[in-house]
Amino acid sequence: MDLKNGSLVTEFILLGFFGRWELQIFFFVTFSLIYGATVVGNILIMVTVTCSSTLHSPLYFLLGNLSFLDMCLSTATTPKMITDLLTDHKTISVWGCMTQMFFMHFFGGAEMTLLIIMAFDRYVAICKPLHYRTIMSHKLLKGFVILSWIIGFLHTISQIVLTMNLPFCGHNVINNIFCDLPLVIKLACIETYTLELFVIADSGLLSFTCFILLLVSYIVILVSVPKKSSHGLSKALSTLSAHIIVVTLFFGPCIFIYVWPFSSLASNKTLAVFYTVITPLLNPIIYTLRNKKMQEAIRKLRFQYVSSAQNF
Repeated sequence: MDLKNGSLVTEFILLGFFGRWELQIFFFVTFSLIYGATVVGNILIMVTVTCSSTLHSPLYFLLGNLSFLDMCLSTATTPKMITDLLTDHKTISVWGCMTQMFFMHFFGGAEMTLLIIMAFDRYVAICKPLHYRTIMSHKLLKGFVILSWIIGFLHTISQIVLTMNLPFCGHNVINNIFCDLPLVIKLACIETYTLELFVIADSGLLSFTCFILLLVSYIVILVSVPKKSSHGLSKALSTLSAHIIVVTLFFGPCIFIYVWPFSSLASNKTLAVFYTVITPLLNPIIYTLRNKKMQEAIRKLRFQYVSSAQNF
């Protein structure tokens, strides 16, 4: 395409959710409540893990980091989507779009890595309980967390560097609630076949490979446990069920969006909402409602706060 025949695009139009004004208000209230619950819930987990001495263990250290990543991932997309529900002209600048995609894939890539680390932690805790504290040392945990952030950064920068130099002219409508690589790349004025394959290899295969590795690790744990005791199997199933739910609900939409990114699935707004709005809320719900130790720690912190407030 001759770029001289079209003006360069300075902003994109996000179609988002459209319909009657009443429906827009309904979505605004619903997503605002969900986002508020996501922020409050994940902050509650982080504060509880930090302040409660009973939760100073590798599992809860990783859980606190997972809560932070969930909150950041939701914040990268949800506030913009919520404010767009109150406007008729839903636009985002090209650089704003690039920034949104950068942080989405940064936090998303880091979270994928952290979920694998959490699976390794559960393997050591269930299959090698006597050596758990020795293997999962504080130094190793800090290294794991730093590694997850490095992988997230390399994952996003490898794609954004190539995307930010694309020329955009003419079409500037994105049929989604936020900017994402598959749909933005399709708006470029040049041939992007090679870049599309790179996105599939980078985001799609990364999501799919991580999901398979996690499933294999859980199967290995469940196969290994019965050799020890039936009680151990029951405990393992209880512990792993929450992890399996989080992993499935997190990776499911990712795989559909990025393994087949240039099909109609890439613009499926339901998957987009589930990936960026619903899933970050599931972490505090699953880990607080099912985890008695976490519930007890929250009650103790609340009691301490109320007591100190009364004394003051």
